[in-house]
Amino acid sequence: MTSLTLPAAPVRDILERAFAEDAPSGDITSQLLIPAEARATAVLNARVPGVFSGGTVFRDAMLIIDPDTEVELLLADGEAFDAGAHLARVSGRARSVLLAERVGLNLAQRMSAIATKTAEFVKLVDGTKARITDTRKTTPGLRVLERYAVRCGGGANHRYSLSDAVLAKDNHLAVMTGGDSAKLTALLKAAKAQLGHTTHFEVEVDRAEQIEPVLAAGVDTIMLDNFSLEELRAGVKQVAGRAVVEASGNVNIKTVAEIAAAGVDVISIGGLTHSVIALDLGLDVTLDVTPSSGLG
Repeated sequence: MTSLTLPAAPVRDILERAFAEDAPSGDITSQLLIPAEARATAVLNARVPGVFSGGTVFRDAMLIIDPDTEVELLLADGEAFDAGAHLARVSGRARSVLLAERVGLNLAQRMSAIATKTAEFVKLVDGTKARITDTRKTTPGLRVLERYAVRCGGGANHRYSLSDAVLAKDNHLAVMTGGDSAKLTALLKAAKAQLGHTTHFEVEVDRAEQIEPVLAAGVDTIMLDNFSLEELRAGVKQVAGRAVVEASGNVNIKTVAEIAAAGVDVISIGGLTHSVIALDLGLDVTLDVTPSSGLG
């Protein structure tokens, strides 16, 4: 499995913004109803099976509200679980746990959904050379978390941002050539010559006749977009190892295995991140009732 690490600074920024949105002046419900000295325990439970992602984010959500909260992660990110599994235990001031609950839960539910969906695709291409990757179709502001969740599911990441690699798509080619495909090779060569030797150069094509002019420019990766299975097989044969072959478009659970079997190197899937439904995880909280708490 690829590296499962999250950079601390962007995660903290995401959490701070989330809490500024969710509790700009604190949790007035808990402040009104829950005594300040009351303590609580909680268990993060899985209502459905899946692959865990966001455990450390859930933990950090609790700790950013109250560093004295104790969080025990019972499962590591990237591990599969069954319905009914306990994923984490929390103990601390009741007000703190209740304030942090929704933000921590929302992020862990979304991240685990992405990891679970990715793992399903990865399993379906097992035995082929195809790698499952995400795209830039992520939730604004949450890309670092969603990309991490893809890795938790066994997938890989595409370019992180527009600043990381060149990916000339159909609209770029239309503007560059004005519809004159004869200009394509020369224009791509000229563009590539301006890049440093470490910058990856990828070009998307949407019809077979574009393949040879693009390859002639010496690109690193060629994306075959919305090709039929027959066209993909022919495209892979035509490329013949001269570039990495990526397939994109019309990829779903029913089609991914056949796309992988066509011999492509990479399959990029926007649906890993842009349309997942939050996985059903729940935080079951119990107030610790003591004589001094005033509860009961």
